[in-house]
Formats: sequence, structure tokens, C-alpha cells
Amino acid sequence: MIRIPTLAAYAVALGLLGAVPASYAACTYPPAPGQIPDGKTATKDEMIAAQSAVKKFMADMDVYLKCVDEENPPKPAGTPLTDEQKKAQDAAERVRVQKHNAAVADEESVADRFNTQRKIWVEAHKN
Repeated sequence: MIRIPTLAAYAVALGLLGAVPASYAACTYPPAPGQIPDGKTATKDEMIAAQSAVKKFMADMDVYLKCVDEENPPKPAGTPLTDEQKKAQDAAERVRVQKHNAAVADEESVADRFNTQRKIWVEAHKN
């Protein structure tokens, strides 16, 4: 049984989620491809399917990165800003950079995992 204070806390939390600026939720982070096949045992078809999934992820991530980079454009140079506006702009830029860097790190991780298994597969299928 849920107590009333707990229920009220959930309602407040849900209300706060609705108060997050739309710009922070506008870009959809693409899911990483599923399991990368083991290069020692994978078939050619499995490796081709994995390569296609990685390429799709990279293309989807490019769309995400473009969205993130356009999400909170800085004010034009010379635009007078209040201290509060400067703080908000700086905070938005920090969030943008963190999102961008995390996405690039995920891209590199996925590419590295696939390329490692691809090299193993090529070595295993030289004959």
C-alpha cells in the first residue's frame, strides 16, 4: 500500500520532469547496435549484418550530434546579455559539450569493438 506522502512525492517528481526545458529532450539518442559477433566464430553474413548495424548507428549518431549542436545556439556576438542569461547560456553550452563528447565516445567504442572483431574474422578466414 502506497502512503499518501510517498504518492505526493511521486507526483511532485513527475511534475518536475515536465518542467525540464523541451530543448533538453528534443534530440533522440540512438541505440547502439546489439551484440557484435565473435570474429572467431561468426559467419560472413553475421559480420555483414553487424557492419550494417554499426553503419546505421553511426549515421543515426550523426543526426543526433547535429541536433545537439543546433539545440541551444549561442546568442550572436555583441548581443547584450544579463548575468542570468550568460549563466544560462554557459550552462546550456556545458550540457551540449557533454552530450556531444559522450556521443562521440560511444561512436568510437562501437567502431573499435566492431573493428577488433572484423580483424579477428579476417585473420580466421584468410584461407
